[in-house]
Amino acid sequence: MFKIFWLDKDQEIIDLIVSQQIDKGFKLLVGSYHQKVYWQVRRMVLIHEDADDVTQNIFIKIFQHLKDFRSEAKLSSWIYRIAYNESINFIQKRAKEIHQSAEDYTLGVVDQLEDDQYYSGEEIDLKLQKAIAQLPEKQRVIFMLKYYDEMKYEEISSILDTSVGGLKASYHHAVKKIEQFIKESD
Repeated sequence: MFKIFWLDKDQEIIDLIVSQQIDKGFKLLVGSYHQKVYWQVRRMVLIHEDADDVTQNIFIKIFQHLKDFRSEAKLSSWIYRIAYNESINFIQKRAKEIHQSAEDYTLGVVDQLEDDQYYSGEEIDLKLQKAIAQLPEKQRVIFMLKYYDEMKYEEISSILDTSVGGLKASYHHAVKKIEQFIKESD
């Protein structure tokens, strides 16, 4: 039933855009997807203020390109693809500004989480965040989409434009690395 609701909402959004009711369609889109996009971004960029900024930029980009959306993919997959790309671009830009690799930048941000007033995780949550930050970018993103968003491999494949078999292998390796990191940090 939950899936049907989202499919109906997606179709309603598309119908509104196609019928040139762009403002109404965009408001429905933001109302339907803001929370999910924010949390996808937040898990990648980690800091609340940064996630807010990136999320705002994502919806601006979606608005600018909504007329170009083709129904070959699911609307949600298209949105998550934009969110993924914008989050990666943000991390790379910030890392470049301070002359670090994206991996080093992300590790540094994880270390700041304890001081973030919007982070309410417990010690085990912080360990998990540190373990995730240690992963290579591809494994990190696959793990987050599968673990937190509970996406099916087929949907992740559509978002990341990669094979399901490769995703399963990457997820498996990510889980093993996370387990190892948590064992070693105890």
